[in-house]
Amino acid sequence: MTGQQKKGPTATGGAVLRERVTEAITEAAFAELAETGYARLSMEAVARRAGVGKAALYRRWPSKPAMIMDLVRGRVADSLPCIPATGDLHTDLRALLASYRSQLANPLLALIGAELLAESRRDNALAQMLHTEVAAPRRLAALAILQGAIDQGELPPTLDVELATDLLIAPLTFRMVILDEHCDDEYLETLTSAALAALKASVRRP
Repeated sequence: MTGQQKKGPTATGGAVLRERVTEAITEAAFAELAETGYARLSMEAVARRAGVGKAALYRRWPSKPAMIMDLVRGRVADSLPCIPATGDLHTDLRALLASYRSQLANPLLALIGAELLAESRRDNALAQMLHTEVAAPRRLAALAILQGAIDQGELPPTLDVELATDLLIAPLTFRMVILDEHCDDEYLETLTSAALAALKASVRRP
């Protein structure tokens, strides 16, 4: 076949308009969440910021919690960490941590994450969503690297994978989200080496 490859149908007309409205609502919702917090966020304020009527929101979501959970779920799905597979554990860990750092360095993401984490202590549905849609996929990415290293003999088969996953995710998250501290390449390299040493000692006790 010569020329450009045929592409799938392109959205036009009403579909394009709906997509643009959804994008405007999404950006407005995250901006409002970062500015006012979850508890004070309202559908009216989101609609006003997005430049649409409230009906545009309620056609998509029945309530504020449903809207926020759906939008967070979608944003998370678009930003899942890659799963490096170079065969070298130090290199793979460094790449995974760099991926986490890139996400956590987003000021809006960090602010929203801290806000939702605090609110989840009072909202069981939100807590469950954060667990299944935000935490679980990132833990699975770390677990995939750990399991690969076990299979290749770089880590012991008795590795405590839950503890090991905590060691890979928690320090960087605490530093950047809770302490709001910068994480440069030197820190990331040191963290990678420290995590690797800790992983080799993180074995299940008989």
